[in-house]
Amino acid sequence: MHYGSKKCIVASVLAIPLAQVAPAFAACTADSGNTRAALVELYTSEGCSSCPLADQQLNKLTQAGLRVVPLALHVDYWDSIGWKDPFAQPSFTQRQAWEVHANQHRTSFTPHFFVNGKEVQDWRADLGDNLKPASVPAVARIVVSAECQGPSSLRLKVDGTVADHGRSRGLLQLFVVVTESRLSVQVDAGENRGVRLDHEAVARNWIGPIAVQGNAAALDRVVNIPQLAGGHVGVVAFIQDATSAEVLQAVDTGFCKSS
Repeated sequence: MHYGSKKCIVASVLAIPLAQVAPAFAACTADSGNTRAALVELYTSEGCSSCPLADQQLNKLTQAGLRVVPLALHVDYWDSIGWKDPFAQPSFTQRQAWEVHANQHRTSFTPHFFVNGKEVQDWRADLGDNLKPASVPAVARIVVSAECQGPSSLRLKVDGTVADHGRSRGLLQLFVVVTESRLSVQVDAGENRGVRLDHEAVARNWIGPIAVQGNAAALDRVVNIPQLAGGHVGVVAFIQDATSAEVLQAVDTGFCKSS
């Protein structure tokens, strides 16, 4: 489920027109449940000619009936080569470098997939295989509640809990990301000049890390979203090991139940 960018209402993943959405969808609660979902991170850029196919692959994942949480992070190291990506952030470039290092590799590139923190070297051949073992009993659970606080802000409440499973509790971190989907951009320069690109689950507002302490972490915050690009807003939350980069659990508002 997503939030309309002009009217802060939850719209269904079946793309019901906003005018038909009942007021009951003005807020939602997403529960990750007891089975681990797969956080699929794609590091991408509108300046990269090989990225559109990977973007399309990410966009299709939620349509395949898999328990996946897609997240597109646009990096900025392509911005000086003809086209400045409007969704790129330096912090996403830094996160990619950290995940590469945590996977004991050295090179960042685009497109670059990670599934639950594990690097996928050949996404065309191996992405599906990495998703298959992801749905296993979870050692963490996350509940996200989101509701409008006005036309350009969301009240987010996130509670994460982790079972006592022998990990160093101080190394676990909660992240919350406001995303935007159903975006369409006409690229006028660079490697993708003349191409219209469609984006889903684009990371826009990143919150965290929030340390997991005593097997729990929580967030209660009003998030301003004044500079949307015209898409539909969603929320992603996940718990990750700060040393190994393993993602223990993830959830997004695609898991929402109306409230």
